[in-house]
Amino acid sequence: MGDMMISLRRNIRLLNPVWILLFCGAGYGTTSLAAGMVWAWGGNDSGQLGIGTVDTRHYTTPIKVNGLTDISAVAARFDVSLALKTDGTVWVWGDNGMGLLGDGTSVGRSNPVKISGLAGVIAIAGGRYHSLALKADGSVWAWGDNVNGQLGDGTRSSQLNPVQVNGLADVIAIAGGRYHSIALKADGTVWAWGENVDGELGDGTTIRHLNPVKVNSLVGIAAITAGGDHNLALKADGSVWAWGSNRNGQVGDGTSINRTNPVRVNAFDGIVSIAAGGDHSLAVKVDGTVWAWGFNWAGQLGDGTTIDQLKPVKIPGLSGMVNVAVGHYFSLALKSDGTVWAWGPNQDGQLGDGTMTNRLSPVQVQGLVGVSALAGGNDHSLAVVDFAPTK
Repeated sequence: MGDMMISLRRNIRLLNPVWILLFCGAGYGTTSLAAGMVWAWGGNDSGQLGIGTVDTRHYTTPIKVNGLTDISAVAARFDVSLALKTDGTVWVWGDNGMGLLGDGTSVGRSNPVKISGLAGVIAIAGGRYHSLALKADGSVWAWGDNVNGQLGDGTRSSQLNPVQVNGLADVIAIAGGRYHSIALKADGTVWAWGENVDGELGDGTTIRHLNPVKVNSLVGIAAITAGGDHNLALKADGSVWAWGSNRNGQVGDGTSINRTNPVRVNAFDGIVSIAAGGDHSLAVKVDGTVWAWGFNWAGQLGDGTTIDQLKPVKIPGLSGMVNVAVGHYFSLALKSDGTVWAWGPNQDGQLGDGTMTNRLSPVQVQGLVGVSALAGGNDHSLAVVDFAPTK
């Protein structure tokens, strides 16, 4: 979701646009201040909503996560949730198989717990079964599953506690994919490590790397995002570049050919925000419109159809948007008025509209105002609000 900690309202940059999304807003309306509180909705079978229970109930509207305040960013992936406090500490909850939570145990948590020994963090990101943290000193730390080298510590050993990614310095943004990770350095270059079956590391090969390698030909990058097995990079000139798996057109170059090197997304510029899902991609243009491409089996492209798109298409009915986030197969968008809109599959209530009905077009998440950050997991969603949601 991050990078530049994303600051300005207009020219927003994503820290980890796939699983984490930041947007700094001032306030909305005159409701009582509740800065940095986290609200969640969707499935809770691993305690990923952070409400103190583990159950099979579908929470179709937002509910407040227990005990969290002063939160600046959130991240999610599958049944795991992460939150970053303004003091630089990281809090986690949900499934803890393979050390997903990084708290030194494999015990699931239905309430947020602090990762001990991890401080000075400015960005967080979640992969499928691993997580990442970026410290203010430019170093990257990772924990969880490592069978494909996605932790970047030179091994394939999973870790219950954060370990430092080898050989990276001056990093300003991070993103986690299914079994790989990527990082953006201050010099505008992108680095990647982990699985590479579909070319998701962008080094021109399909060879797995246990340590970071430089993505070919990318310079002047301002933001990054990692999807399942593909990635997007936003250049400072507003163009978008993509690489990796393209079986459903998620690279957006008009083909379904996997790309082991970055290619430019077809006829696309003026972009200020990007996000990548399991097999689909989203982008916000400077005019506040949202565009989508890739897999569309349940309407995650929001264009009113279930037809895959090999090139970006404009989502009807959305305007004034400032940022986007994605779950595995669903989509979220943040409007300039602090409201949230969602579309795609909704079998667990992850769209937050009070139903479990799939949506081919955007619907508003109920009761949320003053939202400043978003994240989507497998079947749940998170939002940071600066003001208490209406109920």
